[in-house]
Amino acid sequence: MLSVPGSESVALDIILSQSTLRRPFFVALALVSLAGIAVELLGAAFGLSTQSGLLPLFSLSYEGNVPTFYSAAILSLAAILLSFSAIAARKNGDGFVPHWWVLALGFSYIAIDEVFSIHEMAGGFLSLSGVLYFSWVVPAAALVLLIGVSYLRFLKHLPRRTALRFLIAGTIYVGGAVLMELPLGYWTEKHGSHNLGYGLIDAVEETLEMVGINLFNLWLLDHLAEKHVVLRFLPPNPDPVANQT
Repeated sequence: MLSVPGSESVALDIILSQSTLRRPFFVALALVSLAGIAVELLGAAFGLSTQSGLLPLFSLSYEGNVPTFYSAAILSLAAILLSFSAIAARKNGDGFVPHWWVLALGFSYIAIDEVFSIHEMAGGFLSLSGVLYFSWVVPAAALVLLIGVSYLRFLKHLPRRTALRFLIAGTIYVGGAVLMELPLGYWTEKHGSHNLGYGLIDAVEETLEMVGINLFNLWLLDHLAEKHVVLRFLPPNPDPVANQT
C-alpha cells in the first residue's frame, strides 16, 4: 500500500503469503524443470555440446548452472524462514527454539552444498555397486533417520496440520535427494552418466527436491502467519545530538 502523493513518507506494504506466492513459486519451478528436460531431449536428438551452450546451462544433471542456483535460492529462503520461526518461537515461549535453529543451519548448509556438491565426498570411503553406486546415500540415509528420530517430539508439539505438512514436504524432498539416487546409481553403473536415461532420471530427482522445498517454504509462511509474524524495517534512531543543534 502506497501513501498518497505529497505525504511526508511513502509506506510500502509487502505481503508474503502462500496464496500470493504459490503461483510464482511453481511457475518458476515448472520453467526450470521443463527447460532441463527439454535440453536433455534436444541433446539426445541433435547432439548438443556438453561443454557449452544450452545443455550445461539448463540441464538438471549439471552443476553451477540455472537449476543449481535456483535450488540454492529456494533452500536459502527456507533457511531464512526457519530463522524467523526460531525467533517467533522464542518470543512466544513455544519451546524447541534450538530445533528451529538447527533446521535453519541445516538448510543453509544444504544451499551451500547445492552449489559446491560437498555431499559427494561423503561416500568416498565406501566402494559399493548397484543401487548403492553413489555410496554417499548410506551416510545420508543414516543422518535422515537420526534427524527423524530426534525431531519426533518437535513434530508432536506442532499443530497437527503443520506437522503433517512438514512431513509431506520432507518426504518428497528426501525421496528425491536420497531414494532417487538408488535407480540413478544403478543406471550410471550400467550405462554411464552421459546419456538421455541418466538425464531424465536425474531430472525426476531434482524436480522432487524442488517440489519438496517449495511446499516447505509455502507452509512455513503459513506457520509464520499463524504466529502473527510481521516483518518491518524501521528507520534508525534519531541522533540526539543532531536534534539539539
